[in-house]
Amino acid sequence: MEKQSLQDKKVAVLVANGFEESEFTEPVAALKNAGAQVTVVSLEPGKVKAWAEKDWGGEYEVNETVDRASSENYDALVLPGGQMNPDFLRANEEAVRFVKGFMEEAKPIAAICHGPWTLIEAGAVRGRKMTSYHSIKTDLINAGADWVDQEVVTDNGLVTSRSPKDLPAFCAKMVEEIAEGQHLSRNRGVHQLG
Repeated sequence: MEKQSLQDKKVAVLVANGFEESEFTEPVAALKNAGAQVTVVSLEPGKVKAWAEKDWGGEYEVNETVDRASSENYDALVLPGGQMNPDFLRANEEAVRFVKGFMEEAKPIAAICHGPWTLIEAGAVRGRKMTSYHSIKTDLINAGADWVDQEVVTDNGLVTSRSPKDLPAFCAKMVEEIAEGQHLSRNRGVHQLG
């Protein structure tokens, strides 16, 4: 099978302190390996701190603050999980605005674990087939998502997975969807027959 190329693709990875480290490092490595330009977007300049399973992990350079970021400058968005990270993001108006832009422009979004919490706040899950970490299943269902328990779920450019153990499938599907680009029928009431 030919390796997917993301040459000339710009991908934003939106995180706040407390993101799950492996759900950041593995997707970033997969994106860069496929040739994408990756930008770490966060709430504050400087560095953002990861959570590594049971304690604080590494610190990573922030390339752009969300108040200056625009979805128009990117081809896709990645939302790592971790419990603290999406809770900070969904409470930040600029972060929610940034995520909404990707939905409105029908650009690929990949969210893992607790990452879909931010999508709920952005009003982006109603009628979408999704998965997530089991503890936010009810939140997604209450927001109108069709929640399923699978390692990776794709719905018209939206890629979701449950936890770090799903990262290989998540990363592969994320790269595939970003390579496909915009999914123009999303949010337009057009349903593709599969």
